[in-house]
Amino acid sequence: MKIYDRQTCSYEQIEQYGAGKLDFLYNNPAGRLLLWIAVSPLVSGIYGKVNSTRRSAKKIPAFIESQKIDMSQFEEREYRSFNDFFTRKIKPGMRPVDMDKKVLISPADSKLLVYKIDENTKMNIKGRDYTVSELLGEERAEAEEFRDGLALVFRLCVDDYHRYCFPDSGRLISSRKIRGKLHTVSPVSKDHKIYKENTRHVSILKTDNLGLITYIEVGALLVGKITDHGKEIFGKGEEKGYFEPGGSTVIMLVRGIEIDEDIMRQSAEGIETKVRYGERIGEKI
Repeated sequence: MKIYDRQTCSYEQIEQYGAGKLDFLYNNPAGRLLLWIAVSPLVSGIYGKVNSTRRSAKKIPAFIESQKIDMSQFEEREYRSFNDFFTRKIKPGMRPVDMDKKVLISPADSKLLVYKIDENTKMNIKGRDYTVSELLGEERAEAEEFRDGLALVFRLCVDDYHRYCFPDSGRLISSRKIRGKLHTVSPVSKDHKIYKENTRHVSILKTDNLGLITYIEVGALLVGKITDHGKEIFGKGEEKGYFEPGGSTVIMLVRGIEIDEDIMRQSAEGIETKVRYGERIGEKI
């Protein structure tokens, strides 16, 4: 997959982690027979428990090398398990947060695509049509709030920092969990409406400077757990939660925000832009 790195103004090719196994599950007739087992929360729960054992820590050095992770950015300590490593914390100052009140920041280290929400509160994400209500899990009054707004899809890969933050200061209006399957969020799952079918945690945020924002954490294949800290009052850039092993996604629904031109240009071509926790991605109109 080709992504755009806005820091270097260049493109790079990235490989899908576990591409061969995913291709077997989604594109091979025999693999599709096993797919319904693989995407069940039970399997992901077992995978999460295995990765919480001390023995799982043996996987860490090879994973760091294969994913080319720069460990100088993270806390220097011994990790008790693979899960402990996967949810590692960044060193202070390594992810500065743009505190300009008009600025919208990225909630996570991720690959970002921006989609326009039309007057019928519909959008086309990776070739699949969704309504805002489908993302929210049911017919909700909040869907109308994002008519003609934007859906920002932040896809976290296994090598990314898996903690995510609030995009502005404010307060929590409501939150709920939606139980579902756990398909991979990579392009190989294109035949499934993953943002409707997958397990999700939906939060409605009343922000101080950027209006109403719907914030959705999406579970994915072999994500052992989505941990939301449950904060009701929060500051800009404050950690909201983290994902345990597996690729994962954060979706933000916004209105009245102008996303930076370089990101919009790449999104128009279907190319993800590499963004980091706390960096500017747009501003209030």
